[in-house]
Amino acid sequence: MSAIKKAIITDAGFASRYLPITKTIPKAMIPIGAKPVMQLCVEECVEAGIEEIIIVATPNTKSKEIYDDYFHNRANNVKILLDKQGKSGRFEAVEKVLNFPKITVIEQDANLPYGNGSPIVSAKQYVENEEAFVVLYSDDLILGEGDVKTLIEDYEKAPGAKAVIAAQEMPEEVWHKYGMVALKANGTLSHIVEKPKTPDLAPSNLTSYGRYLLTPEVFEYLVPSNTGLDGELWTVDAITKLAEHGDVVVAKSKGKWITTGDPKNYFLAHLEYVLNYSDYGDDVRKIVEASK
Repeated sequence: MSAIKKAIITDAGFASRYLPITKTIPKAMIPIGAKPVMQLCVEECVEAGIEEIIIVATPNTKSKEIYDDYFHNRANNVKILLDKQGKSGRFEAVEKVLNFPKITVIEQDANLPYGNGSPIVSAKQYVENEEAFVVLYSDDLILGEGDVKTLIEDYEKAPGAKAVIAAQEMPEEVWHKYGMVALKANGTLSHIVEKPKTPDLAPSNLTSYGRYLLTPEVFEYLVPSNTGLDGELWTVDAITKLAEHGDVVVAKSKGKWITTGDPKNYFLAHLEYVLNYSDYGDDVRKIVEASK
């Protein structure tokens, strides 16, 4: 049995590129196929044996209320109606959600600086006594075999590792968009070069994204006073500090990483998911082919 039992899934931001829909619902509740992005992240954790998930929602919005309703509301009125209509089988999808392991929804601490590290700090009390824990950014969707399982497996093969980060090989034309991984001589993380302006500044073709396994030591560096670029609190800055004091394993994804951080990439992710993982993929494929 793995010692890694907890995961943090972050969705703390206003997602302004998705307005107006995100003024009403959090971005991770937008569907991929028939499931919201957040559920796909939760399922990735469940498949890896995670027993408790902390979802960090945007403060001063209805996000926490919406996530709590989605994962905890038993919707008995819906079940009763479907039973009367002879459509009880349709409720099985709801029961699957209700039977997930423990899910706790919190709001990000509004007093923390802006940055992708702040949701993790907000959940510190839930994970600081663990041997290690997993972090998922809900912007990042993994198709195929989930990264959480790979992160845990690679951590268990590397006694004493400070962290494990997921990485994927990417073509040169997109290196300028992402954090590119620099490796030490032993193959562990040296540092991450954020959005290199030219290909020669990229230390490898490996891109880092929002799938991490972290030890509580990260909280020594992930503190509000340690802001970096643009005055933000960056998770990768803290991970780089961990790499200065020990091994941070770089785990190559066994799935396919796709970002859903903007409407264009969300649509492409949705299309690929439907084509390959839905029972109506062939119908969509015919429409795409006919439009050429």
